[in-house]
Amino acid sequence: MIKLETLRVFVTVAETGNIRDAALSLHRTPSAISMTLKQLEAELGADLFQSDRKNALTPLGAFVRETASVQIDAYDRAIASIRAFAQNRIGRLSLVAVPSVAASMLPSLLGAFAAERPGVEIELFDTDSRSVCAMVESGRADIGFAGVPQPGLAVEFEPIFTDRFKVICRADASLANLGRPLTWADLAGEVIIRNGAAEAIRQQAYRDLADRASLTVRNVTSLLAFVRAGAGITLLPELATSRLPEEVVALGLADDGVNRVVGIVTRGGGPLNSLAGAFRDFVRASAPKFSGQLGSQHG
Repeated sequence: MIKLETLRVFVTVAETGNIRDAALSLHRTPSAISMTLKQLEAELGADLFQSDRKNALTPLGAFVRETASVQIDAYDRAIASIRAFAQNRIGRLSLVAVPSVAASMLPSLLGAFAAERPGVEIELFDTDSRSVCAMVESGRADIGFAGVPQPGLAVEFEPIFTDRFKVICRADASLANLGRPLTWADLAGEVIIRNGAAEAIRQQAYRDLADRASLTVRNVTSLLAFVRAGAGITLLPELATSRLPEEVVALGLADDGVNRVVGIVTRGGGPLNSLAGAFRDFVRASAPKFSGQLGSQHG
């Protein structure tokens, strides 16, 4: 059987035109190079060079050189790809996040992560927390960023920050003119528009308000359009309020406990693939740099 390294020796000699230079290139002795060539010619049953000077190929030698060069290049590329994959520099990473994290946190993180790994293909979905957890649990996404998962899901959750909820209403609404943090009593007479993010609010006072709501809008852009149109008010995490449309404002609540915990969601029951694991570690290391965006950090 002819080995790939034997062909590499022959191609190197053919390219350099002599054994001495080929030996230097391959970090082997001239005698070892000469022996390898003799073994290859014996295996093929014909000469590869026209003379002992090794500076001119026979027709067989020219054919072997052309054919072997293609195989050697393919092998070298394959090995480079395997090593790059093992070192998390190529591959495919599928992420899913709640819209506020997808818009405010992930652009910087993914930009820095991808800059170190130009061969990595990244796919990002944005949806509500419930759907984030479902996509991770089903394997459609490698890593998710969402609120605390519902009990019973086969996912693991690692908290990274806490985000306070704000009341979102029109700038000319009576609530916006109170000039103080809002109480639940202030919201009692308002039309509430439910959304996926607000499902994380556990306070009974909010539950009572939400239970009488007749409208649920899960897309944040559409939700804000409804508020702007005067269809009602809603509650959103502060991270989701950085780019509010004109005529819409975010107001603070007097209840300091109205917040959500956002973290990394991974599939339970097994380790992450190496690329997803590298991104999770990257997020862990980078999260403190985004403290101004992320609210209260979790250790």
